[in-house]
Amino acid sequence: MEESFPFHYYLLEYLFVLVGLFFFLLDIALDIWTVVSFYQEGDYVYMAVMIFLLLGSSVLLQVFSWLWYSDCLDELETKVETFAKKHILIKPFHFLQLGVYLRYAGVIEISTKHFRQKNNSFAEGVAVYLNHDLQMLRLFEAFSESTPQLTLMMSIILQRGELELITGLKILTSAAAIASTVAMYHRSMRAFLQEKRKMSWISTGVYFMWNLLLIIPRVSALALFCSVLPCYIIAHFLSLWMLLVLGAWSQKTNLMEHSGWEWFYRATVGLIWYFSWFNISTGSIKLKTVLYYCVMGLDTLMLLGFWWWKVFEYTGCWRSLNPYIVIPILLGLYISGIILKMIYYRWFHPNCDEQKLAIPSEEPNDRQAAALNNDETDSLEASPKARAAVPAQPVTGILKRGRAMAANFYH
Repeated sequence: MEESFPFHYYLLEYLFVLVGLFFFLLDIALDIWTVVSFYQEGDYVYMAVMIFLLLGSSVLLQVFSWLWYSDCLDELETKVETFAKKHILIKPFHFLQLGVYLRYAGVIEISTKHFRQKNNSFAEGVAVYLNHDLQMLRLFEAFSESTPQLTLMMSIILQRGELELITGLKILTSAAAIASTVAMYHRSMRAFLQEKRKMSWISTGVYFMWNLLLIIPRVSALALFCSVLPCYIIAHFLSLWMLLVLGAWSQKTNLMEHSGWEWFYRATVGLIWYFSWFNISTGSIKLKTVLYYCVMGLDTLMLLGFWWWKVFEYTGCWRSLNPYIVIPILLGLYISGIILKMIYYRWFHPNCDEQKLAIPSEEPNDRQAAALNNDETDSLEASPKARAAVPAQPVTGILKRGRAMAANFYH
């Protein structure tokens, strides 16, 4: 039996889509402003690093977006995407780094339809999958652009000795923005629950807090290390990243349609793992999580240890930060984040297997088109004979991704 929700529930979900677009555009504006500021100050090295992060992240998102579109070009559900396909614009959009905007347009269109026709289960199903892909891209962006940017800015502030209260608040706000992106991905997975009230706003808030408490010490340790040994941060990243990619390969992921694309996904997972945990498989999750946090905890301690060593080597140059205060605080935040994560999974996380997930099923293409062009709010149901006449098809594309990530998230 489907749950019925009051009007404000649909309004809130719809507003989150619009707010997400606003902050996405705001982030781009702030990135441009930062690059211009570096240029005006003559910091051309920092400007080059910033541009590299922006372009690298953008290309990563466009490649994933195009690969996911290529899986379902014959099954596009929104008018804006269908128009782009009809005029052969999807590939040019991605080449011009505009693919994510096309996805936002599709999500806003189908979310508007679902908001206006609240009982249209087909529109809701399409919105679930389109929004899931978009939130995954935002998650990739958070750890391929926002988190490296935050690390870079913190290291610059530390090198210049400009750490003040207002600067600290800006850093905390940036870390909170990254954690909120992760929390919004968590919120998007709510659509796959049969009983959606099991994942309340309190659950999302706790999820946000433990991610924030774990992201802050990790990024801080990287920034402190980079501030004293900037030439070694690349070697550290590459060595640990390759190890994490091998770890992702050992999980035998099967999210993409081709093996080459799967390695691209595993490489991206390795990048995310460099900063934060992201579950990509079912199985012994507790063992994998413990192993991950032990490795990353030791790595964070090593980074802080190198920073401590350089601080004492150049004593007098780093009076604003006392290692005897900074290191215990960061380790305390890290341990608090792990404890809060244990509390979340013990009392707030809905535990259910794949059979209990409310995963919408694929429908025949002619029925999809009819449902999208139908302005009525009644759901269209195929007869038992019609359902039996449709041959079973292998699960691919957007349906495959949604099922796989929902099973991983709720396992």
